[in-house]
Amino acid sequence: MKIIDAHCHVYPDKIAVKASQATGRFYSIPMNYDGTVSTLLEVGERAGVDEFIIQSVATTPAQVKSINDFIKRTVDAYPDKMHGLGTLHPDSADLAGDVEHIIELGLHGVKLHPDIQAFKLDDYRCLKIYELCEKKGLPILIHTGDSRYDYSNPNRLMPILDIYENLTIIGAHFGGWSIWDEASQLLWDKKNFYVDCSSSFFALSDEKIVEIIHRYGADRVLFGSDYPMWNPLDEINRLNSLDLTQSEKEKIFALNAEKLFLK
Repeated sequence: MKIIDAHCHVYPDKIAVKASQATGRFYSIPMNYDGTVSTLLEVGERAGVDEFIIQSVATTPAQVKSINDFIKRTVDAYPDKMHGLGTLHPDSADLAGDVEHIIELGLHGVKLHPDIQAFKLDDYRCLKIYELCEKKGLPILIHTGDSRYDYSNPNRLMPILDIYENLTIIGAHFGGWSIWDEASQLLWDKKNFYVDCSSSFFALSDEKIVEIIHRYGADRVLFGSDYPMWNPLDEINRLNSLDLTQSEKEKIFALNAEKLFLK
């Protein structure tokens, strides 16, 4: 069975450890790995991952171009293994130019992390991002949910899904990190909304995971390890152990990611 890990953060070697540890401190969860591309390839091979969708986020507008160029270089270095998402920042002076650059680089979508980038999903500054990505057919993978903050919770996301009906949004962490069940009950019927299962298994029972997957439907769930936070092999084994059909697992492990990002 093919496996695509659709949620992998990578960084240039010289800053990878620092960047990874900063994210770990933000969530009070120790990182398993250093965030380098070489380590991702190594642990991914041990886990049996066939392809990776890699990403990073810009905490300032000045970082957008350099991050997107880094993602492109990494994809070009491993064209059979890596596919990239670009990043955007709502305070950029040229959002349209940033989106065109992502398209010119051949990246397959956009990654946003409102909690770390410190903007609310429904902030007026973000509306241009959604408008441009909808127009250009770029899916957006968004970190969603955090009980500590109100940047990316369902109350912020639902109006965006309603307004931009032709924009595909993938909500990381079953649509609501730390509020998994609540988010799935609020968002399950949004037709332009998908989720990934990253950074969720550690906090949920097998029964609850299956319940949430079935609430959204296996057609709308993607596998993601959230490297460098978790061990991809452990995440794969957990998903494989669940009471899901072979067809459901095939969709989650690869087919849905192919449909959204690689068509």
